[in-house]
Amino acid sequence: MEIKSASFVMSNSQVEKCPTSKLPEYAFIGRSNVGKSSLINMLTGRKSLAKTSGRPGKTQLINHFLINHEWHLVDLPGYGYARVSKKAKKTFQKFITDYFQQREPLVCAFVLVDSRHEPQKIDLEFMQWLGENQIPFSIIFTKADKVKPKALEKQVNDYNAVLLETWESLPPYFITSSSKNLGGEEVLNYIDEINKSL
Repeated sequence: MEIKSASFVMSNSQVEKCPTSKLPEYAFIGRSNVGKSSLINMLTGRKSLAKTSGRPGKTQLINHFLINHEWHLVDLPGYGYARVSKKAKKTFQKFITDYFQQREPLVCAFVLVDSRHEPQKIDLEFMQWLGENQIPFSIIFTKADKVKPKALEKQVNDYNAVLLETWESLPPYFITSSSKNLGGEEVLNYIDEINKSL
């Protein structure tokens, strides 16, 4: 898929105020500092479409971007580690769960995980929650350039082994590096395939 246009539509914290169009939506979510904004900018070919920051937890709203006038990319707040109050985290949690449970145009969630780390409890619990709520998701391993190829392969295999302890089959997964422009085409082609099947 070629990204010909990518534009910001709106930010808000209430699902009922999300765009009224019925265009398919793909939500991107992960722990704070997983490289979500950089990935979104790589996918869209826009250097500053999503705000990147050295400080984790920069995204604090549901952000909609219109891609090729055909679908919405949704940038959701990161979970865990963000320097925000407990009250703010509960609010995030509320509108994140509201979004996933109520948003009808949502087609697929992309859960971002840092390829350098062992499976994190918070990520596994979130994927479990998506499964229990029958929300299709894929995994995007980020920052692949920070790991040597053999170590990266082992990390991914180990992650899949942990998932298979509780899942009958593995979700689709992608290996990416925003700084090396790796894996973006595969993610976009996957989205394109889904869009064509709708």
